[in-house]
Amino acid sequence: MIDLSGKTILVTGGSRGIGAATTKVLAKAGAKVVLHYGRSQLEAEKVAEEAGNCHIVQADLSKPGAALGLWQKALAWEGQLDVLVNNAGVAPYARVEDEFYEWNRVWNETLQVNLIALADLCREAIWHFRAKGGGILINVASRAAFRGDSPDLMHYAASKGGVVALTKSIARGFGQEGILAYGIAPGWVETEMAADYIRQHAAEIARDIPIGTVAPPQDIANTIAFLAAGLAPHMTGATLDINGASYVR
Repeated sequence: MIDLSGKTILVTGGSRGIGAATTKVLAKAGAKVVLHYGRSQLEAEKVAEEAGNCHIVQADLSKPGAALGLWQKALAWEGQLDVLVNNAGVAPYARVEDEFYEWNRVWNETLQVNLIALADLCREAIWHFRAKGGGILINVASRAAFRGDSPDLMHYAASKGGVVALTKSIARGFGQEGILAYGIAPGWVETEMAADYIRQHAAEIARDIPIGTVAPPQDIANTIAFLAAGLAPHMTGATLDINGASYVR
């Protein structure tokens, strides 16, 4: 049993999918969890009630600079944070056939939420962890960071590739200060965001995954809990694949 007693953890995008499952697993293991949400207040409140020992914070990470306010509000709850889980992300479609300004808008929104806001939170965490002698960063990337994605999701793959590179850089640059950084690269996961696509392409997806099924959010949540416990410090800098062997590096 993983014991996270005494740790305070910020989980972004905690109201649904991977974030909701992660919040519940971390709280069950004894952590105090700051649950961030963007627009889904009712869902966030439900997750917090089910998980217990949660503090809810709202921030729209599509807005430049919003990550700073989120960090400050999260930190104010207990006065310290021990682990940051960057899970919030978006995946709107953008086709090369789209009108240029719509293409550009979607690219900017995706990079802002998936990479820039994540990097802003990492920056604040590094400053805080330095002062307290260490901490753990866990960034949720994607299988797409390594094998790419479909043409209408190139921006998503690019943003997640940036997350992987950022995570490696943090691990290399700040490990001597006790700051550990890990990545998680899920393939298809049973979440609300992916539900329609998975339902429409179930047979195709199943053929692509040797296990034969998409991953439940619990798989990702359990991996995050293990990393948050600090049980594998020498794994820092690694990005862990959770994709049923659909992409093996």
